[in-house]
Amino acid sequence: MNESLQTSYGYAGNGLAVDRQRVLRNTYWLLALSLVPTVLGAWIGVSTGFMAKMGMGASALVFFVGAFGLMFVVEKTKNSSTGVVALLGFTFFMGLMLSRLVAQVLGYRNGASLVMTAFGGTSAIFFAMASLSTIIKRDLSFMGKFLFVGAIVLMIAGIANIFLQSSALMLTILVLMLGVFSAFLLYDIKRVIDGGETNYISATLNIYLDLYNIFQSLLSLLGIFGGERE
Repeated sequence: MNESLQTSYGYAGNGLAVDRQRVLRNTYWLLALSLVPTVLGAWIGVSTGFMAKMGMGASALVFFVGAFGLMFVVEKTKNSSTGVVALLGFTFFMGLMLSRLVAQVLGYRNGASLVMTAFGGTSAIFFAMASLSTIIKRDLSFMGKFLFVGAIVLMIAGIANIFLQSSALMLTILVLMLGVFSAFLLYDIKRVIDGGETNYISATLNIYLDLYNIFQSLLSLLGIFGGERE
């Protein structure tokens, strides 16, 4: 009887491990796929100057309405194949929104190398956090509330700085964003590994947002401190 129970628990444990690995694998595949529409959106935005023609206030409004609206659609459709389409549409939109910053950095003499450096730095942070998430055995769920509050505070500060136009505040926000979303990346990957997130579309959305904010922060900082004007 005891042996049967142990065998049953063993199968259940193996099944859970397999399910978590499947979710993690699907998340990484979809995350890689999501880079395609992001790059396409950024390229179209830079080529057409779509975002550059909009004022900061208008672009911020479009960003918040579009981003939160599309995230809502992704979450509503995450249990069907429509969720994948919605997610890719969201990443295309985010690429468009990123094009203003990319175009600005590409305006520097060393702009292309700065973009590649930011991409390389983001990739390095991703691999570091992904590796760390497999090493840490402790439950990190306690971090969620603190990181969420931190992200909200940064968002409010970013909106305020649209009107304040403070260089010091902007630098502070960028550095804190880099730290907060790197920690968020560790937290979100660990949630998948621990079985806290079982939907790969939601997992991809969360990790994508972490990487997006890390890349944006790195590129902005590199542009500020390393941009060489013509």
